[in-house]
Amino acid sequence: MNNLTRRSVLRASLAAAAASGFARPYIANAQAKTASLWLAQGFVPEEDVAIKKLAADYAKQSGNQIDVSIVPFAPLRDKEVSAVTSGVVPDIMETADFDFAPLQSWAGRLEDVSDVVETQKAQFSEVCLVQNNFYDNVIKRRAYYCVPWKAAAVPFHVWKSLVEKGGAKVSDIPNTWTAYLDFFKPLQKKLQAQGMRHTYSYGWEISTVGVDPINTFNAFMIAYGGKDLVTPDGKAHVDDPQVKQAVAKAMARLAADFTEGYVPHSVVNWNDADDNNAFHSKLCVMDFDGSLSTELALIHNKEAYDDILTHGIPNDDAGKPIPAQVATFGCVIPKGAKNGAVARDFLKYAIQPEVLSSYLKGGLGRWALPMTDYAKKDPWWGNTDDPHKREYFQETIFGETIPIYEGYSPAIAQANAEHVFQIGIANVATHSAHPEQEAEKALKRIGEIFAKYPITA
Repeated sequence: MNNLTRRSVLRASLAAAAASGFARPYIANAQAKTASLWLAQGFVPEEDVAIKKLAADYAKQSGNQIDVSIVPFAPLRDKEVSAVTSGVVPDIMETADFDFAPLQSWAGRLEDVSDVVETQKAQFSEVCLVQNNFYDNVIKRRAYYCVPWKAAAVPFHVWKSLVEKGGAKVSDIPNTWTAYLDFFKPLQKKLQAQGMRHTYSYGWEISTVGVDPINTFNAFMIAYGGKDLVTPDGKAHVDDPQVKQAVAKAMARLAADFTEGYVPHSVVNWNDADDNNAFHSKLCVMDFDGSLSTELALIHNKEAYDDILTHGIPNDDAGKPIPAQVATFGCVIPKGAKNGAVARDFLKYAIQPEVLSSYLKGGLGRWALPMTDYAKKDPWWGNTDDPHKREYFQETIFGETIPIYEGYSPAIAQANAEHVFQIGIANVATHSAHPEQEAEKALKRIGEIFAKYPITA
């Protein structure tokens, strides 16, 4: 991109940057313009305040304006698809799920934003870069079609008081996969015997809606040895015996917890926010949900906030670390954007480490900084006293991680949009289907989908 500058604005920007400690912004226009940004609504009000502050800070330093539209994340998914399909688009869209960016990149509907990413490429963690480097099937080329913005892993959330009320000790919670999960089973019977008739062991998302059921299934599959379902070369290993076994075991365990009554019966219809609500209502002792939204929703209720245990992925049954999948949500510029120059300018400004870190801190750390080296130097990220954030940042930023599979191939995005594995779980849970047969069926469908997404470069 050619940077057109006004000396007077540049001098003022440099002075402001020096005073604030931030690097100077990128001044893209000789005349102030406005770019529109669609963003997912935060789970806590501070997130929405933070994005408005980011936009206002950019406006002060650049003279450009960012028109921020905050939309609940589920409607935002539909709104974005409608926009790129119709061609009536904003200038910037924050991705609201795992599928949008890889599928729209494949269809040639997004602008290449490699020039934006390159300004901070050395700062971004590799796991975050991988999942924003998508394939455009129109021009047969990989490039960065999404600017990394914020990262999230999926921790467990546990009510410490319910563990103790169920006759156990938090300090006794094991740290190997099966033992960890099974620890919570007997608590349900004891709690229900004390009058908590609607409290269950788990809050697993096993519906066929949203991203939480995908996160849940993937974590179980990886724990059982299925990490290589999709590999960095973009191939799906649907005939790999280890992958087949892991898929079947994951389906069997999640379905069994449903049929044996360890989760609320309504989980088959839950959307992404429903498990948060169930946990807050103490409908379950433990939940598995991405980001720190569960805890931060209660941050102004100290008693409740302190009563939650945030726990990263346990080791596998052999005691070896299980990598946590990290999802990076980011911003795309759709083709047809009227103010693409301002959009790029704003994104270059926003992903400066100091600026991005400040923005995510303003959102209370629900989203982790996708820049490991920078985070190590900042005690807010690397040495926080908050036990929830310490555990979550360790899992997301500093621990053993792998990217979500969508960076490897858009085919898995299509598979997840169809909720292929979740349909299999539902069949096992509600129709007494055999896990091995449903695993075979799901993997066959995965293979069919991947055949439609050949990557030639």
